[in-house]
Order: sequence, then C-alpha cells, then structure tokens
Amino acid sequence: MEKKWHKQRKRLFEIVEVGYSLDFVSRMYDLLNVLAIVLNLVASILYTFDEIRDRYATIILAVEGITVAFFLIDYLLRVFTATFLYPDEKESKAILKYMFSFMGIVDLLSFLPYCLPVFFPAGTIAFRMIRIIRIFRLFRINAYHDSLSVITSVIVERGQQLVASVFIIVVLMLASSLCMYSLEHEAQPEVFSNAFSGIWWATSTLLTVGYGDIYPITTLGKLFGILISFLGVGMVAIPTGIISAGFVNQYSRIKKSAEYGREADMQFIKVYMEENDVWIDKKISDLKLPSGMVISVIKREDEILIPRGDLVIEVEDLVVIGAEPFNTREHIQLKEIIIRKQHPWVGAKIDEIDISRHSIIVLIKRRSRTLIPNGNTVLRAGDKLFMYTQLHFSGAKDIEV
Repeated sequence: MEKKWHKQRKRLFEIVEVGYSLDFVSRMYDLLNVLAIVLNLVASILYTFDEIRDRYATIILAVEGITVAFFLIDYLLRVFTATFLYPDEKESKAILKYMFSFMGIVDLLSFLPYCLPVFFPAGTIAFRMIRIIRIFRLFRINAYHDSLSVITSVIVERGQQLVASVFIIVVLMLASSLCMYSLEHEAQPEVFSNAFSGIWWATSTLLTVGYGDIYPITTLGKLFGILISFLGVGMVAIPTGIISAGFVNQYSRIKKSAEYGREADMQFIKVYMEENDVWIDKKISDLKLPSGMVISVIKREDEILIPRGDLVIEVEDLVVIGAEPFNTREHIQLKEIIIRKQHPWVGAKIDEIDISRHSIIVLIKRRSRTLIPNGNTVLRAGDKLFMYTQLHFSGAKDIEV
C-alpha cells in the first residue's frame, strides 16, 4: 500500500513538473499552467481600464478568482511533491527548500495577496501592490521552452560580469551626481536642491534617457554634462555587450553540439536486467563504465527514467547503453551460436561451461532481450550466443564486426 501511494505521489510530481512530449497528461498540465498565467495577467491589465471594468467587472474578477485558485492548488501540489524535486534531502527539508526558493516565493505570492484582504481589510491597497509579483510566474513559461531558457543560462553564466558592470555604472552615477550638484547648486538652488536631484540627472543622462526636466545652465556644468553623456553611451554598452556575447557563445555551443551529433553518431543497445546481473542494486555512479560508453536512458515498467548518478538499477529494468561506433579497419571475428534443446550447455551457468580461457561470451540474445553475461548467467534453450573464440564450434556462424 505504501509503495503504491509513493508511486502515485511520484506520478503527481511528474505531472506538476515540466513534462516531456510523450507524457500527454503532463504536457496538458503545463499548457494549463501557461494559460492560467496569461489569463491572469490579461485580467489584471483589463481591470485598469474604467470602461472595460464597469462593463465586464464580474467576468474579469471571475477569471482572476479561478486563476488564483489554480495557483493555490498548484502551490500545494508542489509542496506535497517537493521531496521528489530534492531527492537527496529529507521530506521536511525538501519542502522548506522549495518554499524559500525563488520560484517557491513567487508561487506563494501569486495567490496570497488575493486572499489576505479577506482577513486584513485595512491593508487592501498594499496587498494589491504586492499582486504585481504574480508577473514573475512568467518564469514558469521560461521552463517550458528551451529557447527561452537560453536567456536564464546567459544571465547566470555572465552573472559576475554583469554585476561588475552595474557596480561601475552605480559608482559613476553617484560620483557624477555629486559633481553636478557642486557645479549647479548655486546657479539653480531650486533645481539642484540636494544630492538626490543630481542622482536623478545622472541616471537620465548616463542611461541616455534625457527627460529634459533637469539640466545644467553653467558653462562648467554643460561641459561636465557633455563628458557624462559620452561616458553614458559606453557604460550602457558594457552590459549589453556582455549579454550579446553570452548569446553568441550559447548558440555556438548548441550548433557545435548539433554538428557533433551528426558527425559522431552513437550506437545503442538495450539490456534487460535479470535477478543475477552484477548491476542490480548498484548506483549508476558505481558502475565504472568504460570511457566512451554511457547509459542513455532506463525504462522501468511504464516509466522513462533519467540515468542520474544516484539512480539504483533494479531487476527487470531495461537499460539503453550508448557508445561510439566501431571505426577500426581491423575486423574482429565473432561466432554466433544458437543453443538447441539437446545442447549440453542448457541449464548450465557460464562459469561451469568447459570452454577455452581464450573464448569469451560477449552477448546473449534471449528472445527480445539482450543480456550482458556473467559467470552466474544460466543458459537456456533458444539462447543466441555471440562469442569471441578461436575454437571451432559445429553449427556456429561467423560474424565480422
């Protein structure tokens, strides 16, 4: 019963989280989430128009209420399945980790300000302002599209450079505001009345906005303004250039990966795990696979599992192994042997078979299953053995690889 409940809970996590294209239910939930975000934002915008609000207030509020209810249910489901989001943490710690993560806080604030006025009517205006945070749920859409996730990757990758460039802009802004205040305060005491007036002028000038409400009138002030205008163009270009270079670098990697995928094709085999296989109950990170060989995917019953290092291989798992193709010009001679019912090897373990130590059973084909043999593997009638050997076996078929 507990195992069944765990399985159902895990399935719920797969639906709530971003699904893959083959999981219809998960994809539908993702689309519903995106639709709720968009409808909620459209309703919030339409509510600001007096004519539309007077005529369609009931419909707009109903749409807002339904979408907020969906956000509440979505948040509770994510809290309920947080242990699968952070599998290495205890359940209580995993829940807290999600709740205090960026998206956890955004998910909470997407519905909480809508409910609080019911209990605290005095804070209605403040709660309405907090509702603006719901726009950050658009980051959920970012998770559903790889092209949009490139933006997040670039910002994270170039984070230190962006922070450094913003720091330089802030320092220059503060310095220029104090200088302009010193140059213009006596000539325009009502305009440059304090340092904040200088900051406002410096911001609009350095960021090349130029509102025109505050400007210098003294000769020194104008000369300083010209200098700051030129510096402003360069300062704004720095973070822009960093982000542009990040995009170019990111798409170059994607293109290179795609070209590599076409040039260096991989070949895959499916291996069915039986009870006596040496990989059973071992983590993928403990398998010590040869260089150039990877476990691409694992199918467990009807589930497709991503082969992370901490995933434990179980009996009846279908393991898909990928490796680079064999490109050498020197062919290796293998022999294909079909074990008939009357064959003396039927029912025997591999380590009990009397074969030369120079002979190796490489692979066993058992009906639709491909087995990696070990000493404890019991041979059955109908098995097809692939062997590397220099001995002669009657009925064996030579294969070149």
